Amino acid sequence: MSKIIKGISFLIIILFIESCVPSKPIYEEEVLPADRLVKKIEANRRKIKTFEGYGIINVESPELEAKATFELYLKKPDSLKFIIYGPFGIDLAEALVTNSEFFFYDIMKNVVYKGRNNNNILKRVFHIDLSFNELINAFAGAVNLTDKLRLEPDKFSFSDEEYSLTYFDSLANKQSDYKIKIDNFAITNYKLYKMPNILLFEGAYSDFAIMNKVAIPYLTVVQNKISNQKVTIDYRNIEVNKKIEGLELDIPSDARVKEL
Repeated sequence: MSKIIKGISFLIIILFIESCVPSKPIYEEEVLPADRLVKKIEANRRKIKTFEGYGIINVESPELEAKATFELYLKKPDSLKFIIYGPFGIDLAEALVTNSEFFFYDIMKNVVYKGRNNNNILKRVFHIDLSFNELINAFAGAVNLTDKLRLEPDKFSFSDEEYSLTYFDSLANKQSDYKIKIDNFAITNYKLYKMPNILLFEGAYSDFAIMNKVAIPYLTVVQNKISNQKVTIDYRNIEVNKKIEGLELDIPSDARVKEL
């Protein structure tokens, strides 16, 4: 009987010791190689077909410092409607941007500005140097990795919280760095350098929510370091992949139209 008791006691001790040994960290089971990681991130970005949200936009640049409430309606790949509100919810302006055309309706002046879409037009409205695709990605809190799908990163590492990816483009003399959360594949930071160490652009993304199995940031900060321009997009509400029939501006018939 004593041998049985000793055996049971020994078994209990062994089980107790095993229960105290830390289990294998979850991240070790979820770590992906670089090529699969980039494909996963890009696949998640492409899952978002439409994007609606409202919040606060803050623009800081040598030409302008302003904060306003806004609404955004985004239909990928080529349409973005933006509404700006002033104090007490008064409509101030509406913009409709596609990959080819641009319309900006100044409600207070009852004037419509229209023309071909180009970076100069976007800069005049949003006061930061962004291409149309960069503008769409900024408002959707995303980073386009299409050009990285067939490339191996020059540097790749990971910790228990994040991945780090670095790519060198010797032809363009550029370096791009990415930080990605290991648990939900969200890009938290993107930096673009002119090699060896001149920071040109930075995007920071935080306050994530999971929608359609994709991590969407409620807070995005994009900065053009060379031009000393910064845009902070702070959402209060976001909805993704709702059906959007079409995007157009409600312009009165007596509005003056100016071609740009």
